[in-house]
Amino acid sequence: MIQRRTVLKAGAAVTGALGSAGLLVPAVAGPAQATDLDPSTVPQFQQAMPVPGVVQPVCDLGLTSYYDMTLQEADAEILPGRLTRVRTFNGSFPGPVIKAVSGRRVVVRQTNRLSVPTSIHLHGGHVPQSSDGSPMDVITPGGGSKIYTYPNSQPHANLWFHDHTHHQESETVYRGLTGLYLLTDDVERNLNLPSGAYDVPIALRDARFDDSGQLVYTMGDFMKRQVLLANGKAWPYFEVAARKYRFRLFNTANLRFFTLQLSDGSAFQQIGSDGGLLEKPLDVTSVSLSPGERADIVVDFSRYAVGTRLILTNTGGLLPGDPVDQVGRVLQFRVTGAARDTSSVPSTLRTLPAAGSATVSRDFVLSMDETGATMDAFINGKSYDMDRIDTEIKYGATEIWTVRNANIYTPHNFHIHLVQFRVLERNGKPVTSGPESGLKDTVPLLPGETVKLQATFTGYEGTYVYHCHMFDHASMGMMANFRVSKSTAAPAT
Repeated sequence: MIQRRTVLKAGAAVTGALGSAGLLVPAVAGPAQATDLDPSTVPQFQQAMPVPGVVQPVCDLGLTSYYDMTLQEADAEILPGRLTRVRTFNGSFPGPVIKAVSGRRVVVRQTNRLSVPTSIHLHGGHVPQSSDGSPMDVITPGGGSKIYTYPNSQPHANLWFHDHTHHQESETVYRGLTGLYLLTDDVERNLNLPSGAYDVPIALRDARFDDSGQLVYTMGDFMKRQVLLANGKAWPYFEVAARKYRFRLFNTANLRFFTLQLSDGSAFQQIGSDGGLLEKPLDVTSVSLSPGERADIVVDFSRYAVGTRLILTNTGGLLPGDPVDQVGRVLQFRVTGAARDTSSVPSTLRTLPAAGSATVSRDFVLSMDETGATMDAFINGKSYDMDRIDTEIKYGATEIWTVRNANIYTPHNFHIHLVQFRVLERNGKPVTSGPESGLKDTVPLLPGETVKLQATFTGYEGTYVYHCHMFDHASMGMMANFRVSKSTAAPAT
């Protein structure tokens, strides 16, 4: 078993650092580092933003595609003219893309050539326990391997995969171990949305570097992660034609919340969230993403003259005195010329499945020590224990979960494995429209906030986890096990 203190190190100095969304999280001191790189010295909008490469299967047999992936270190040019050591799938930074189809199975053999154990979780995936990437179901370092099977027995969704090894996922993901998984189906494919080169996934995160260009990792040091990355590049540019583009946005940061908008304040359309398309497109001027969340948007650049340059800005998580020229900018769009555009965004995108009738209600309280005296975080007053089942769920049950952030200063969010859920209420107000009206697997909770969620636990029996998806908080223990079983008696509400 991986011991907590092995990673967090008993007796490590703990300081109070203002964290995501401008709020307090503990910062845990690590080993001595070189001098930090001054983010203001990093040239902006000089590197082209790459589009993550699509991994090809090693073979296709019937209704199954087989993939081989290797977890390995590599050097990447994140900062212009410098190489940074990162942890990757197949040497790719940004992480690669697997394209999958509902009803067609994907089998991935992951071989771990890193020096640390790993466990790969398909975030948002409806998968058996054996392939869920349990925090303690690890692949041994130095060449161990594991086969993950993804049945894809769920509707289209923008999923992603990352390390989930308990106490280590925070650093391993920070150092790059993420990839994207785009699941489609006939509902999505039959729409005339922007496609091909005009359908672009963008993974967003922040980072901190030393003066040699290497990543600096210290748990909870949100305020020092002031270099923003889009698809693995620091403040890149992206050339666009004067037409509609679909951007699939992924927040892969450990702690940072993003609120994204165009620098001219103009509107665009949000068409999807974590669990795929919304029922109807939304006209918005910004989208907000906590760590792990996704947003699917369409931006029409035909309204701009050739030569126009727009910045995708960020107002999420900014604190008084923050360098807005760094953390307030993400990437630059450059309108280069006209292009034929036959795509469209229909007034109705999909019909969501019926929510069903809930028979069980539960309460969950998220909390952590805000004094800096300990490195502990809790759900319902308990820190994660791999050997403890915190919640027993009857297979097939539809349940309502009320989740509250009990902290005064610290934001959290909440992610449930196995299922997509519906957000019924936020702070006592019904959610009937807007970006949280679709299928979700991760929701933000600012201090004192409460959300009410509804999910149906079917498909697979087994033990899964729910947790804060701010990786540093999960590593500190804000995670719990739930078990789905046909033999479990449903508790009284």
